[in-house]
Amino acid sequence: MAFSINFRKSFLFVRASPKPISFSSSPHSGADLVSAAASILRHHRSKSRWSHLRSLLTTTKDNRLTPSQFSQVALQLRNNPHLVLRFFHFTVYHSLTSHSLSSYATGIHVLSRSRLKLQALNLIKSAMVAFSDAQPGSAVAILEALIKTYRACDSAPFVFDLLVQACLESKKIDPALEIYSILKSKNVLLKTSTLNSLIELVSKTRNCFAGYDLYREIFHLDVDNDDKGSSSRVKRIIPNSNTLNVVMVGFYREGMVDKVEEVWEEFVRVGCLPNTYSFNVRMAAYCDHGRVENAMRLWEEMEDKGLKRDAVAYNTIIGGFCRAGEVERAEEIYREMVMEGVESTCVTFEHLINGHCVVGGTDSAMMLYKDMYRKEFSPSSSTVNAIIRSLCDKDEISAASGVWWMAAKKHDAALERENYENLVKGLCREGKMEEALKLQAEMVVKGFKPCADIYDAFINGYVKQGNETMATKLRKEMLDTDILSE
Repeated sequence: MAFSINFRKSFLFVRASPKPISFSSSPHSGADLVSAAASILRHHRSKSRWSHLRSLLTTTKDNRLTPSQFSQVALQLRNNPHLVLRFFHFTVYHSLTSHSLSSYATGIHVLSRSRLKLQALNLIKSAMVAFSDAQPGSAVAILEALIKTYRACDSAPFVFDLLVQACLESKKIDPALEIYSILKSKNVLLKTSTLNSLIELVSKTRNCFAGYDLYREIFHLDVDNDDKGSSSRVKRIIPNSNTLNVVMVGFYREGMVDKVEEVWEEFVRVGCLPNTYSFNVRMAAYCDHGRVENAMRLWEEMEDKGLKRDAVAYNTIIGGFCRAGEVERAEEIYREMVMEGVESTCVTFEHLINGHCVVGGTDSAMMLYKDMYRKEFSPSSSTVNAIIRSLCDKDEISAASGVWWMAAKKHDAALERENYENLVKGLCREGKMEEALKLQAEMVVKGFKPCADIYDAFINGYVKQGNETMATKLRKEMLDTDILSE
């Protein structure tokens, strides 16, 4: 998109005295109406200013302010940005102005120059929605309006970061990339944090390689030596640790440990130091692939570098050892976690519970599970199923049933088919037929049809109770539904 103004190289970073924006005015309501409206808003008490303003507008031809008149009033009130924002909402609510991109831009600039970032961001989002039908590329059109009114509004450079942020929060990646490219062509720099968010969303929604390519493009990492002379005329942005963390997470999410290691090497090349989060990502990549000893070397390196291990770091190593079946080492790390005063989380307990269940430590798993309840953590369905499976394997059906009913009631857990069958069969063996029937009915509601083993369990249970009538009825039902052939 071609702009009607050209940027000088330093245009955004030199504060200029506000200049009047050359808006066209209606012959029925020129400068006098603007001055009168500004005076009412500035000098009248809050309870009366809005009624006086509406009375003033009834004297105009259309009972409305033009967008350009709104902008002129807003600029006269720019040192009171909260009032400008209330004025904007008042005109929208009472349909007193048919706002244009330019009047939105004025409001956004007024809020930005006063560092009201959240309010400016929300106004940008409102503009994107308001002009989405009329302007298919509304975000880029907003950029053009912001550029045209930037100097006159004496705005702040981060207003363009807010525009990109609004695109990212709305999952509008293409407009965000286009805005980045336009600003780059004008040698206007976005904040590194904004660019990190852009790379992160591209990695998540497209793929990790697209995110990596964008990272290298943004930070000019593919410039050849022969091109360094020309690239020196371009303002350079320096990546930080969070930039590389975002790129690493993209590869980690796809299970590419080798690529995580490659990005790790870039910390040295770009002159950044890995932080705790960086170590956590790399340790998680190793642990997920069973390379716990590699993760432990990083664990020790963190201490050498004086980095404080947080709950995520402890959980990562504990989870790695538990999945590898080395529960005792996981318990050692957990004890260290407690000694260091790092608060355990729900994930800490879930790792340990699953680890004990895998190695048959049902009693230890139950003790940890009770600790979870005391700390008011909410276990995941997978953890509940792991405990029930472990209890059923030891034929502790009553305890398993108690865990399930409590988890279903308090945590809305979902039971796996295998555990439904284990519990039903176990309850039938113990002669708890009513409880078994209740669970079997729930099993059907969840979409799990009874199999031949379930029928056999009920038949055997009723036979043990001497209830041959029910046993015969179930045998007939099995034949009628042709369960045995499935």
